[in-house]
Amino acid sequence: MSLDKTDVEKIAHLARLAIAEDDIPGYAASLSSILELVEQMDAVDTENVAPMAHPHDAYQRLREDVVTEENQREHFQKIAPAVENGLYLVPQVIE
Repeated sequence: MSLDKTDVEKIAHLARLAIAEDDIPGYAASLSSILELVEQMDAVDTENVAPMAHPHDAYQRLREDVVTEENQREHFQKIAPAVENGLYLVPQVIE
């Protein structure tokens, strides 16, 4: 697909971009090559290709779910400005 001057001007207007008159041929060539690449990718048969979440056959290594710190709830609530029934009280922000 080849773009001309009016196509580039319309795209620039829609994108709210100000481009110089001298730069329009360069933009037209660049955008046309991008659209040609998209057409090539669209022509590839992907019927038997399974969707993938990641291009590499990778997995995330997970650690054991083990508690490594002791419960310090009472210690932290002693220094809190306001606590009630084990919950932190905060000022109301929405009226």
